[in-house]
Amino acid sequence: MPSFMKLLATALAVAPAVAQTFTDCDPLQKTCPANPGTTETDLKFDFTQANALGKWKTTAGTVNTGGSDGAAFTVAKKGDAPTIQTDFYFFYGEITVEMKTSPGQGIVSSIVLQSDDLDEVDWEGIGGNNGEIETNYFGKGDHTTYDRETWVPLATPQDTFHKYTVNWSKEALVWSIDGNVVRTVNYADAKGGTRYPQTPMNLRIGIWAGGDPSNGQGTIDWAGGPTDYSAAPFSMYIKSVEIKNANPAESYTYSDMSGSSDSIKFTGSNAVSARSTTTSAAPTSITEASTAETSSTETSTTEASTAASSTPSTMVTSTQSSSAAGAGSSTAASTDASSSAAAGATQTGSGSGSASSGSGSIGSSTSTGSGSSSSGSAGTSTSASASASSSPTFNAASTVAASYMGPVSILALAAAFFQL
Repeated sequence: MPSFMKLLATALAVAPAVAQTFTDCDPLQKTCPANPGTTETDLKFDFTQANALGKWKTTAGTVNTGGSDGAAFTVAKKGDAPTIQTDFYFFYGEITVEMKTSPGQGIVSSIVLQSDDLDEVDWEGIGGNNGEIETNYFGKGDHTTYDRETWVPLATPQDTFHKYTVNWSKEALVWSIDGNVVRTVNYADAKGGTRYPQTPMNLRIGIWAGGDPSNGQGTIDWAGGPTDYSAAPFSMYIKSVEIKNANPAESYTYSDMSGSSDSIKFTGSNAVSARSTTTSAAPTSITEASTAETSSTETSTTEASTAASSTPSTMVTSTQSSSAAGAGSSTAASTDASSSAAAGATQTGSGSGSASSGSGSIGSSTSTGSGSSSSGSAGTSTSASASASSSPTFNAASTVAASYMGPVSILALAAAFFQL
C-alpha cells in the first residue's frame, strides 16, 4: 500500500490546491532522516560548462548547461517547469546566483532556499514585469499572515544578468543585487525570531507558469496574468552559482521538534565541534575549531579530539560574508507602509514526493498552487535599482487564503485520504 505521504501528494496533485506548502518529512512533527550536508565551505558552479550539474538533482523537466549564457530553463509548452536543486543542505552562509529572468506573462523565475520544516528564503522574477524583482521569506511554513514580501526596482532583469545574493546568518537575512544591499531582516523582526529561517536548507532554482489557467486566480493575478503558450518558448538563464556554507558537516540532524537553530546537530568526521557567534569564516577542521574556541566553556580538549566521531555536535553560527546590514529591516509581524502585498505560488511534486512552498516556490504549471502575499520594508542601496517599492495594490493573499486551505489540518488530511 502506498505511504500516507504519497497518498497526500496524490491528493494535492489532483485537488484544487489544498495546501500551500509540502514536505516529505516534517521534523517538527516526527523524527526524520538526517539532511545530507557538505564538508566544503565554498562551492562554485559555472553553468557555462557542460558538466556543471554534478552536485545538483534535476527534479523536473530538462536543464541544459554549457551555453554561453549558462543553464537554460525553458517553458515551451503547458506543463513545463524545469527545476534543479542541490543534492546537499547547508546551514547559514551565503548564496549568489547570476541570473537573467524569463520574459512572458505569467512566467515566474525562482531562486528558493528551503528546509524540511519549511523555512524559506526567495528571489523571484515575474515575466510580465521587467522592472522589478521580488524578495520574500517564510518560517515554518507559516502563511497565516502575508507581510513579508518586497518588490525591488531593477532595470531590465530579463535582458541583463544580475548577481542575486542572500547572506544568511543566525542574526539576519540580507538580500543584495550586484553587491548592493536591498533588504535586511533581523532575527527579531520575524515574529520575535519564531518565524526566522534557521534550519538547514538546500537551494532550488527553476521556472514555471504561475499564469497557467489551472492555477488559482490569486496565483494567476500575482504572476501577472494568464500565460499565453502560443508565445512560447520562455527561458531564464543561470550563468553561475556560488554557495558558502558556514557550518560544514556530512549531515544535519534535528535533535528535537522545536525547529530552532540550536536544535540542529552536526554529524560526520569533518563536523565542527565548537559553538561560535562570530562573523568570521567557519572553522574548516577540528584543529581550527578547537583553536577558535579555547576560551569557550562548551569546548574542551576532549571534545575537540573526539569530534571526528559521528556523535552529533553543536552549531557554528558564523557566516563567511559580512554583508552590510543597516540597509533597513522588515518587521514580519507588522504592517509596513513602504511595501504592500503581492502573492507567491507553489508547486506540489508530480509523484516525486517533493514540493516547494510559499511565494518563491518553484512549481509545475500543471500543479495548482496557492498564492500568498506579504510586505516588508526594503533597505536602501547605493544603486538606483536597489530600493524596494510598493507592490501592486491587488493582494492575492486575501483571495487565495479565502479559497485555499493553509497549513494542512488533521481533518483535511483525513478527507484527502478517504477521497482517494
